[in-house]
Amino acid sequence: MRATGHRRHATTARLARKLALAGTGAAVLALPLVGATGAFAATPAAATTATTQAAAYTDNLDGWIRQSLDIMAQHGIPGTYDGIHRNVIRESSGNPYAINNWDTNAAAGTPSKGLLQVIDPTFQAYHVPGTSWDPYDPVANITAACNYAAHRYGSIDNVFGPY
Repeated sequence: MRATGHRRHATTARLARKLALAGTGAAVLALPLVGATGAFAATPAAATTATTQAAAYTDNLDGWIRQSLDIMAQHGIPGTYDGIHRNVIRESSGNPYAINNWDTNAAAGTPSKGLLQVIDPTFQAYHVPGTSWDPYDPVANITAACNYAAHRYGSIDNVFGPY
């Protein structure tokens, strides 16, 4: 038993040295965390989970809504697929790069942007951690707008007109 553990430690040490010499920056991941029993524990679970989850969503309106709903659930933000979809279609017809250059917000210098037509101050105030800071990012736009709608109307499901 002792020899097997020693061999594993030597292999781990060699791998760490090779990664450090390669200059990839991945050597940190190959080294055990404090209290870990082996190098396998050094792979961040959150990064692996995020990668797996991101791959599970399609890069279209359906995938953006589903990913937003998962993030919203993690943050306790209410809303349903149908409520989000209804509002997205009304606000932007599903175009994540939609911009409103003609209403009062635009005249004031802050045009509404993205799938749910959010102005920059609202997007920044209701941004949800773990999403992009780009208001044109579909998932970030949906999630921030739903967070705003939850605070203002109780849920995006309660929004039946421009907000």
